[in-house]
This record gives sequence, C-alpha cells and structure tokens, in this order.
Amino acid sequence: MTTKQIAQKLVDYCREGEFEKAQKELYSKDVVSIEAEASAGFDKETKGLDKIIEKGHKFQSMVEATHELKVSDPLISGNSIAFVLDFDMTMKGRNREKMSELCVYHVKDGKIVSEQFYM
Repeated sequence: MTTKQIAQKLVDYCREGEFEKAQKELYSKDVVSIEAEASAGFDKETKGLDKIIEKGHKFQSMVEATHELKVSDPLISGNSIAFVLDFDMTMKGRNREKMSELCVYHVKDGKIVSEQFYM
C-alpha cells in the first residue's frame, strides 16, 4: 500500500471513530506513539501495537460522550502523513470541552511506524 493509500484509509477510519480498526490494519507491530506531553495515566511515549491499542481502550473508558469528531484532509510528503483532529467531547466527571491536535504519521514498508500528536 502506498503512503497516499494509507493516508486515505487512516483518515476514513478516524472520521468514523474506528481508531482501533485503523491501528490493527495500518500500523506496524513495533509502532511508536508520542503524545504532546505525559498526562495522568498516560506516558509521553508508548511502544508496540498492543500497548497503543491498550492506551486507546483506557482513553475511551474515560470518555462520557463524543459530540463531534472532525478530521481534516491529509497532507502527504514522502513517507509522512499529517492531519488535524478536532474533538468535541465530555470526559467522565468533567465539563464538555473541545480539543484539537495535529497528528503526524510516518510510513515504512507499507505500515505506519510512528505517530506523534501536537496540541
């Protein structure tokens, strides 16, 4: 699969809220995830597909409601993909809030090998 094809599949899955499906299909087993910063219960860096899926489950368990999810069209340069992800959500025990992050992915040998998030 080309980087462009991976980018489109990734964006399509994210727009449907199918993050785990995207990870299982498009990510390398040795993928690395880097957050903007460490936060309560989440390390700045997570290594390995299984650990990243586990991190996603943990995050979803903290979400009370997702009101809106928007994903921009992808930008592609060489083996890199970037898009903006906008969330409007309510976390359990908190007020409704909006978050926006830049998501950057790197592809090698037809799989995503890293993801990094900037807020």
